[in-house]
Amino acid sequence: MRIVALVPGGIGDQILFFPTLDDLKRTYPDAQIDVVVEPRAKGAYRVCKSADETIPFDFKDRNSPADWANLLGVIRDRYYDIALSLGQRWGVGFLLWLTGTPIRIGYAGNAAGQLFLTNTVSLKPEQYAASMYHDLLQGLGINTPSPELSINIPKRDLEWAETEQKRLGIPGSGYVLIHGGSSELAQTKGIEKIYPVEKWQEIVQDFQQRQPDLPLVVVQGPDDQEFVLALTKACPNLKVTTPADVGRLAAIIAGANLLLCTDSAPMHLAVALKVYTLALFGPTDPAKLLPASDKFLGIKSPTGNIADIDPQTVLKQVWGG
Repeated sequence: MRIVALVPGGIGDQILFFPTLDDLKRTYPDAQIDVVVEPRAKGAYRVCKSADETIPFDFKDRNSPADWANLLGVIRDRYYDIALSLGQRWGVGFLLWLTGTPIRIGYAGNAAGQLFLTNTVSLKPEQYAASMYHDLLQGLGINTPSPELSINIPKRDLEWAETEQKRLGIPGSGYVLIHGGSSELAQTKGIEKIYPVEKWQEIVQDFQQRQPDLPLVVVQGPDDQEFVLALTKACPNLKVTTPADVGRLAAIIAGANLLLCTDSAPMHLAVALKVYTLALFGPTDPAKLLPASDKFLGIKSPTGNIADIDPQTVLKQVWGG
């Protein structure tokens, strides 16, 4: 059996789709399971247990007919038995119909798109996103609850993290990890996910006063240089780590006692690793991106602007005050 899933979105969206892939692999252990993903999100599959191959396609780009034709050819040539689509664009349904894939599953709602699908399921966006994605498996008669997020960190990435902790001078007792940046795409679209440096400074200084021996490490991603430079200038004792890929990022998160972050891919990795997480949200409902657990807490801005979250609100959650 061959299965393909079309999964638009960034790294976080891919991680949230991992439970669906895991259940597919559990149900069809001998199946070849491939995913069509945007190039910017391909790196997520470094820590995925259940996908065999990634096929790059930029869903967000202004694709020409030739681009769509190329994707059509790739899918058609592989003779998939089942196709899952997370998007609701009618064009994607039409594309899957043209491939001749016998079972084509997607969400109900787009009348034009539904014409090209063989099985549809209800879209329930009010629930945790991983569960919403998992609902697609109802189109295959799989009605079990969504499993928890889970990832597999390559051994070489775990070894890198051990070496990195030694470089940073972090003892075996753990550390607090901070990720306050945002992707370039989010910034381009005007989606503000960066918590102001001066407010992070207040949080960091409170930690340093209460727990002076507890290492604080800030993660610098490819789009975070400006943010990290400003924060380390304000808080010179901060340590900085720069993981080169998702595997190394996951490995450095795995060793943390606590992740303080904004709504981001590291948040989902921490959930998969069951690391205590305190995440800051702007207009998004935390219940849609965090599972119900005492280990994972989301703080939503009272105004919808992440910058309006009071640092004292964050610190009260940390210290239980």
